[in-house]
Amino acid sequence: MPMPCHSRLVFFGLIALAVTACSRTSTPDTNAITNNGQNMPQTNMTQTNKPQNDGAPRITDSPDGVHIEYRVRGAGSPLVVLVHGWSCDSNYWRAQVPALTPRYTVLTVDLAGHGASGRNRSDWSMGNFGADVAAAVNAYWLQNKEAPRQVVLVGHSMGGPVVIEAARRLRGSVLGVIGVDTFKGFGQPIASAKEREARLAAMSKDFIGATRAMVTTSFFRPDADPVLVQQIASDMSSAPPEVGIPAVRGMNDWGQGLDLKDITVPIVAIEGDMTPVDDVKSRAIAPTFRSIVMKGRGHFLMMEDPAGFNPILIQEIDALIKPAPGQ
Repeated sequence: MPMPCHSRLVFFGLIALAVTACSRTSTPDTNAITNNGQNMPQTNMTQTNKPQNDGAPRITDSPDGVHIEYRVRGAGSPLVVLVHGWSCDSNYWRAQVPALTPRYTVLTVDLAGHGASGRNRSDWSMGNFGADVAAAVNAYWLQNKEAPRQVVLVGHSMGGPVVIEAARRLRGSVLGVIGVDTFKGFGQPIASAKEREARLAAMSKDFIGATRAMVTTSFFRPDADPVLVQQIASDMSSAPPEVGIPAVRGMNDWGQGLDLKDITVPIVAIEGDMTPVDDVKSRAIAPTFRSIVMKGRGHFLMMEDPAGFNPILIQEIDALIKPAPGQ
């Protein structure tokens, strides 16, 4: 049975942040989604850049000792970090990497418990995921001491709160945060603890079935590509429940009493139009917030319409590099 709009927001959105899962994707077949988390598209690098930022896997350790895999491509400033959502990995950005690398240095990361990164963690909080991102960024800067210490953090779905937490750990180097269909629930009613636990219990009983049902009924418009819907549903439902379920609880905990007034850099939301965005209520929580809505797109908008999404993302990154007069 499809979830009502309110349930969709509260269940997979930090109780009210409309965060959701995404897919692990393989290349070069843009229609295929796999669970190996190993392959990423190769971009058109120059020979000069290729030895340093050729997209080869790199490993660093999170503060709690989990090995984190990340990849770096392209050249230029700022460093643009792409962070995936719940039960997915860095391959989800495969349609964005080739568009961004001619302009910026692009870092993609597999959060702990996702893709090729380790699972030896017991606390699946948004803070710990944010620390994964900060660890990858700092490892890159350590290896590239001449690189400018400027970063734009981009997070889809659960990646939204993750990049907020990463921004807190990279304070002073962050130009801005860009959320992709993730911050719609700012200022919205919070589900009760009883409701949250009931939904987690359903996932615990049948993770595959509950996840497939949620994806197919709640996160796509009726006119979405059915092949894409089924591919993402299959991939998400194959995620490890021992990571997925506590990560949902971590999202729920993050959404309680949310206050982002300490985030003084711009927070930009690029959203689909399946559920509304309330900029006024959002700015009560995050004063620097503003949103851009893509009409006719669902939760996976960067996969559904990369040709429409990529220019918006580039525009917003460039706006953070060159703020408007008076900002």
